[in-house]
Amino acid sequence: MHAEVQNLFVRIHLLYLAQNQDLTVGDALPLLEERGYRVGEREIKQELEHLTQENFLTAHGDQWSLTGTGIEEYKEITAVLGRVSDELLGADKKASTA
Repeated sequence: MHAEVQNLFVRIHLLYLAQNQDLTVGDALPLLEERGYRVGEREIKQELEHLTQENFLTAHGDQWSLTGTGIEEYKEITAVLGRVSDELLGADKKASTA
């Protein structure tokens, strides 16, 4: 997967993880690796800082938590991902039956 695309998916996953608990880089790393991402602590910290600059997360020392803006953004992302998934996976099903 192209690095920019992976970074986007990592950011989405970080928002998802932050809705359940405050995150640290050390907590996020194994969770992202379990999901198949090949990232290091530096990359995770950069993505957390990017999300903080966008006001989706807020930093508390070495922990990050979801903001109200982050919650709304995550809701919008999941809605779009649902539509994209339906369209792409639906297209795959149609192609395999043709």
